[in-house]
Amino acid sequence: MAVPKRKTSKARRDKRRANWKLVTPGLVKCPNCEALIKAHHVCPECGMYDGKEVIAKKEA
Repeated sequence: MAVPKRKTSKARRDKRRANWKLVTPGLVKCPNCEALIKAHHVCPECGMYDGKEVIAKKEA
């Protein structure tokens, strides 16, 4: 059975755990209404995606 020959040091252990971090989502401007949206998603403000209206928005 595989057993560690030496104790893993705190520095080595913590280096392995150091890669968990939060990243900000990639936001781009909607070409139609200039609102910030997630890339490759339908714009929640105007309902457009790839130059086509995907969701019909109600006028206020």
